Amino acid sequence: MIHQNIQGKRIILASQSPRRLELVRGLELDPIIRLKDVDESYPPNIAGPAVAEYVTRKKAEAYLSELEDHDVLITGDTVVLLDNEVLGKPKSAEQARTMLDKLSNRTHTVASGIAVTTKAEGICSAVDTCEVTFAKLDLALIDHYIARYEPFDKAGGYGVQDLIGFSGVTSLNGSYFTVMGLPTHLLFNLLNNLKS
Repeated sequence: MIHQNIQGKRIILASQSPRRLELVRGLELDPIIRLKDVDESYPPNIAGPAVAEYVTRKKAEAYLSELEDHDVLITGDTVVLLDNEVLGKPKSAEQARTMLDKLSNRTHTVASGIAVTTKAEGICSAVDTCEVTFAKLDLALIDHYIARYEPFDKAGGYGVQDLIGFSGVTSLNGSYFTVMGLPTHLLFNLLNNLKS
């Protein structure tokens, strides 16, 4: 059960991801959705999982001045990391194919940032990581997946909860929900730690 301090609060999810909405609802919350364009770039001195937390906080900052006293804002960001390279959202089928080919038969890291923001307490954030291992991905499967699922809104060019995850992921070391894009256990803790 979520802490009583958020009873009567307006929960705002700043995400267009249907997966994040599903996961937030899994914590027995019924958020309203707010969307705005936020620049998701990050400075070159930030690397690894810190990228996901930086962008998560940047998203929260974009809404901070608009929050009412009774608002609780949830923001998140996910990146895929392979050999210190950040694989973001592919902009084309060719980019998605290149990413999935790189991930094939390898282990990579998924980092998902999460932030809970209120007018009173500001931005409270955390980041979680999960190691994901893929089997060898057949090129025909990759092409079919991209054509059918159009994974252009997904870091690394894939969703663990659909065909490529069902057929290609051989092991996870960490939270499945982190790979989906929202570390629910960290969100639960952040919400329960709100003081007012």
